[in-house]
Amino acid sequence: MTHPSIRIETEGAVTTVTVDRPRRKNACTPAMWAGLRHGFRDIAESSARAVVLTGGGGDFCAGADVGPGEDTGTGDEPSRHRIDHMRDIGDTVMAIHDCPRPVIAKVDGVAVGAGLGMALAADMVWCSTRARFSLIFAKRGLSLDFGTSWLLPKRIGLHEAKRLAFTGEIIGAERAAALGIVNEVVPVGELDAAVDEVAATVASGPPIALAGSKRLLNNASNISLFQALEAEGLSQGVNFATGDTKEAMRAFIEKRNPAFQGW
Repeated sequence: MTHPSIRIETEGAVTTVTVDRPRRKNACTPAMWAGLRHGFRDIAESSARAVVLTGGGGDFCAGADVGPGEDTGTGDEPSRHRIDHMRDIGDTVMAIHDCPRPVIAKVDGVAVGAGLGMALAADMVWCSTRARFSLIFAKRGLSLDFGTSWLLPKRIGLHEAKRLAFTGEIIGAERAAALGIVNEVVPVGELDAAVDEVAATVASGPPIALAGSKRLLNNASNISLFQALEAEGLSQGVNFATGDTKEAMRAFIEKRNPAFQGW
């Protein structure tokens, strides 16, 4: 079950998830977080090979909607206890982060608070020159959530993460790129085409092998080198049994591009 403000559209092998509530800069209600969670769980079981996560109306996501309640739409109702609600949000983070398909965040406008966390939960981030990022929690009297305490230090290091967390400052696209929050910054008018290109490249790759690489990279900081080598060996054992690896070897010999089928 998704939500009216969470649009999920598939074209070819690429699925696009759009948070579409522009009147609130795509700030999410509990039911919207549930819609994202259910949507990504469905995508994990679909034939999609790449996912683009974005926002509608010129903004990515202004985080959680802390304004007056107005969302009685489809999705999970807010929990009676706040800790249960936060666990629901945690499940949404995991659904995005652990999606076996590569996820590309396409950021225009604001990505603040949980919105920044949502971008960080993706595998790669492309943004426009007018994108703005902030861990705005401190300015709302809150500590970090949506996985930002775990995700951000891994991207930019502990000291820089503390600076953003303690000050709540808003940073622009170029600084976000310099820190390592985003992969690439492009002009506003070129953002769609740039993300379409990288999504198409990812979608044309071998799905089983890419899912294996994603899991290996996500787990790398939590295990030893020995454990990583063992995990790589197991993953390669799976790959060599696939038709895609056989196709890649044939294509190499025949000097052509491989046509991966995902099996």
